[in-house]
Amino acid sequence: MNGSAMYTGPIVLDIKLKRGPQGLGFNIVGGLDQQYVLNDSGIYVAKIKENGAAALDGRLQEGDKILAINGHKLENLSHSAAVELFTSAGEDVQLRVQQRVCGTTVGSFHSSGTSQSTVLGWSCSLGHIVAKCFTTDDKNNFLLDTFRYILRDIA
Repeated sequence: MNGSAMYTGPIVLDIKLKRGPQGLGFNIVGGLDQQYVLNDSGIYVAKIKENGAAALDGRLQEGDKILAINGHKLENLSHSAAVELFTSAGEDVQLRVQQRVCGTTVGSFHSSGTSQSTVLGWSCSLGHIVAKCFTTDDKNNFLLDTFRYILRDIA
């Protein structure tokens, strides 16, 4: 088995939230002056507040990148400029969000002579540990499915 398969892919969502007593119910990090991800000045969700608008909706997750708010792109903004856009956005807020990309990279290599080994490495675009990306059951099921797929090709 030579080669590898990558199970990842960004998902972009449009999420409409109604501002509640706790605001939109999440904190942000990032910006030109406070990069959260190396070489990326994007704005990211740092924390979802319990019982806030974002938590009640359920689609926005910690680590997601916010691409736009009410049609205003969040590219090349300082952190404070992004905060100002959020605070002045009004009661009904439309977010365009790129969900964090997490998955598994499966590959193989040849070591001395003809023996072959399989390399299984977890990857996540924001450097989060896999526990933040998958539940234990999801991770275990994914691993089992991956190994079944690999064994199918070997057998």
